[in-house]
Amino acid sequence: MLRGVILAGGLGTRLYPLTKVTSKHLLPVGNEPMIFHSVKQLTTAGITDILIVTNPEYVGDFVNALGSGKDFGCEFTYRVQEEAKGIAHALALAEGFASGGKIAVLLGDNIFENSIQHAVRDFDTQQRGARVLLKQVPDPEHYGVAVLNRNHRIVAIEEKPEYPQSDYAVVGAYFYDTSVFDIIRTVEPSARGEYEITDVNNAYIQREELEYSLVHGKWVDAGTTFDSLTEAHQILLSSSDW
Repeated sequence: MLRGVILAGGLGTRLYPLTKVTSKHLLPVGNEPMIFHSVKQLTTAGITDILIVTNPEYVGDFVNALGSGKDFGCEFTYRVQEEAKGIAHALALAEGFASGGKIAVLLGDNIFENSIQHAVRDFDTQQRGARVLLKQVPDPEHYGVAVLNRNHRIVAIEEKPEYPQSDYAVVGAYFYDTSVFDIIRTVEPSARGEYEITDVNNAYIQREELEYSLVHGKWVDAGTTFDSLTEAHQILLSSSDW
């Protein structure tokens, strides 16, 4: 059974002073806390066993907001990321929760206009490896960018390249088989001292085991700027899915 992981750590410094009093993932987007969107993305896709990874300061706030999962038709488990050392570092905390099965991973500040259940179905039929979600964007230099070959396969992911080789951004939704945790153990910290999810995804590319699905509709990383937070709010208020 596919299990879900929502990564909701980090310090949220780019949204200060809103994040002076709460986690960015608990800020209101649409008509409810931001984290609710990721939960509903997973439960809509039939994923009802969900791990929430957050930092020590706000774990109690997440428990208060989400509870056991009963109100969402799911069951929550909580883990604390003691230090903000990157997405791959946070994901490593999910190894016990995954119990040797496949996982769907969402960054808790990514907002989608439409359901991602098509990508979940795609991954369900995938024999092995990983899958990412891609979205064409006007400013790919601000994201991890997928480099595609003539056969439309991903041959590399470049992190915030000065001269992007495509306009396909890798968004904050990832799907992994059981080998992801072995791969994470081989990843070295980047120049900024973090364990990067791009390195994990590139390891799957080296194995020729990385597939992708395309985002349907609008997408925004709501945790980057006040403008992106406003855009996320507008997307959810106008989307019939939510």
